Amino acid sequence: MTYTPSTQHTSVPAPRGVPDRHINAVRQATDVLYEVVEELDQAAVRGPSLLPGWTRGHVITHLARNADALVNLLTWARTGVEHQAYASRADRDADIEEGSRRILQVIKADLDSACVRFENACREMPAHSWRSEVTAPKGAAIPASQVPLFRLREVWIHLIDLNAGIGFDDLPTDFVEEFLDDAVEQFEGRVDPFTIEVTLPDGTQRNWVVNGAPSRSSVSGSASAVLGWLTGRTDGGGLRGDLPELPEWI
Repeated sequence: MTYTPSTQHTSVPAPRGVPDRHINAVRQATDVLYEVVEELDQAAVRGPSLLPGWTRGHVITHLARNADALVNLLTWARTGVEHQAYASRADRDADIEEGSRRILQVIKADLDSACVRFENACREMPAHSWRSEVTAPKGAAIPASQVPLFRLREVWIHLIDLNAGIGFDDLPTDFVEEFLDDAVEQFEGRVDPFTIEVTLPDGTQRNWVVNGAPSRSSVSGSASAVLGWLTGRTDGGGLRGDLPELPEWI
């Protein structure tokens, strides 16, 4: 049985200038999320996720609140009136904690509503507004056109965190390289430089220099294995090289 949201996602052609490739990919990822969540019962939602201290209910609620946070950024870009993603980190954490304790049907309905709000916010964006600059949740100034990619990454990484049958090998191959770009960027100024040599899903090789300086220290492996390690979801088993100790993923 597949969980059916109250508003069906349709592939309506986006206005010219909209990052429609990422928006369409978010729709597809959201459909996978609905299917995974539908298979969970109340006991499973109360069970542990792969994130320390978080149940699956925490992860699902976080995905709902993240959708609303990104709607805030799109509203900011569309109207020119500042709307920060979250009022504060403390408010964000409190909302997730409170929401995780609700009954399963309420958690599902909340996820559905938030995903629909994000879809509608993307659809309502004028093409020129995608060039507007907003502040990402981590503090960086970005064009609004990056927001759908942020959502895509968030959905897929937390699908893995649900520990419900989705793994890093299931990530959409067309976007793995972009996910790696983002993951490497997370460590700018936070770790000693090292090089990553990655085999992408199509068999091609690509190197990243972490923290922007050449280094003799290198780590190599498949894209899925490297992503699992960089995001703190795996211990780096299967990778080659001298793995540095990474700071906490943010």
